[in-house]
Amino acid sequence: MMEVVIHAVVLAFGLILPLGVQNVFIFNQGMRQRRYIDALPAVITAGVSDTFLIGAAVGGVSLILLQWPVLANVLYAVGSLFLLYMAWSIWRSSESVEGSQTVMSAGRQIAFAASVSLLNPHALLDTVAVIGTSSLQYEGVERMYFALTAAAVSWIWFMGLAGAGRLIGRTDRTGRISLVFNRLSALIMVGLACMMLWKLIYS
Repeated sequence: MMEVVIHAVVLAFGLILPLGVQNVFIFNQGMRQRRYIDALPAVITAGVSDTFLIGAAVGGVSLILLQWPVLANVLYAVGSLFLLYMAWSIWRSSESVEGSQTVMSAGRQIAFAASVSLLNPHALLDTVAVIGTSSLQYEGVERMYFALTAAAVSWIWFMGLAGAGRLIGRTDRTGRISLVFNRLSALIMVGLACMMLWKLIYS
């Protein structure tokens, strides 16, 4: 059983560690919110979304994405448009008066976290291709442990990421670090959206 757990941990960290929209958003919320607890709506939503995707992948439901290329293209289109909107929104929020802290409400955190988690084609397809396919070698209880471990890694990572953001946010008295990070986040999102649109058009 320990081999199953280690396998799930390695795969989950391999998927979640690279800099992506989801990680950027969670870190951003940890940094921008006044207290760690205020960033929990984003953390919990991202954790629940990843748990759902992992469960779907392990259960075989999300293999539909691999069998229906048209559905994947729709996801790329919707996801890229949303990323552009989110980049614009974050860039606008970074234009606030220096030193002020513009924060997202719990409702907006939930909406944005769910969107960047569930409307991200790369995350969906990676989960299907890596987590879903790898889980096929296990059955019964072992497959359940595999899925639970992968989901636990996501929760631990998101909580730690928000905590790291909060630590940096405490030292950001002038708001300049937050301003730079917000604009960097917006540029990353625009870049990812352009990559998705390029793949959609030339695929």
